[in-house]
Amino acid sequence: MQKILIVGSGDVARRILSRLAHRYRVYALLRDPGRTIEWRVAGATPVLADLDDRASLQRLSGLADLVLHLAPPPNAGRNDTRTRNLLAALGKGKSLPRRLVYVSTTGVYGDCGGAQIDETRYLNPESARAARRVNAEHGLRQWGTRTGVQVSILRAPGIYASDRLPIERLTKGMPALREADDVFTNHIHADDLAAACVAALRLAGANRAYNVVDDSDLRMADYFDRVADAFVLPRPPRIPRSEAEKSLSPLQMSFMRESRRIGNARIKKELKLRLAYPTVDVGIAEALRSRRNACSF
Repeated sequence: MQKILIVGSGDVARRILSRLAHRYRVYALLRDPGRTIEWRVAGATPVLADLDDRASLQRLSGLADLVLHLAPPPNAGRNDTRTRNLLAALGKGKSLPRRLVYVSTTGVYGDCGGAQIDETRYLNPESARAARRVNAEHGLRQWGTRTGVQVSILRAPGIYASDRLPIERLTKGMPALREADDVFTNHIHADDLAAACVAALRLAGANRAYNVVDDSDLRMADYFDRVADAFVLPRPPRIPRSEAEKSLSPLQMSFMRESRRIGNARIKKELKLRLAYPTVDVGIAEALRSRRNACSF
């Protein structure tokens, strides 16, 4: 039985585990000892370690045939020291993993002015957060070339699910940009991202990047409007960018400065991925059905 190490134990990782536990021996890297029971019950073997503590990662050497790296970079600095520590640990033993799949972000492209792009677009990170992702990608590519490990990169946009919709934002009446200032945004359902990760373990090419986005072609405020309409909430007020910069946090504004329309032909052709939620409309409708079913009990 092949062994898989999942690094980064969030929501998407749990969705991946449910697809793998019956076919592979899955190890899950956990920093919090309090979560070991839930992951063990779900079918994984917990490995307690911390990507910020290189000494704690020694057990990872030779542990797995395949690695899924979903952990985010640190919150500060220009470099992803966590990925650097992980690669150092994986490379210490005589037995390296055969394949490593890393989940990055479409933020590495920066602002594209609403242009339609694909994976051939040059990287132009405009935030420190995205720059750390580019640093991770470069480090992983170099490591894969040097060691012979097949490294593949999945670039994901805003991840949503039935419990990851902007309901709180809408309830608070937070504003969105007016149409003249609004940006194109991209989305992927958490289940589809999990499916892409599993597919990449089998089919992704070496040193190859894939944009894991759905078929939606929406501006950000239009997305908020569709969620609001579905859940019978007020649509967000539309305001000029100059006003938004005064009322929204720098983090919120960082997502409103970058506009791009990302194509997904490569995941469909090379990873053979069929999206369960091809548009946010499908995902929102499913979320609404789930809420109604929950309320009926």
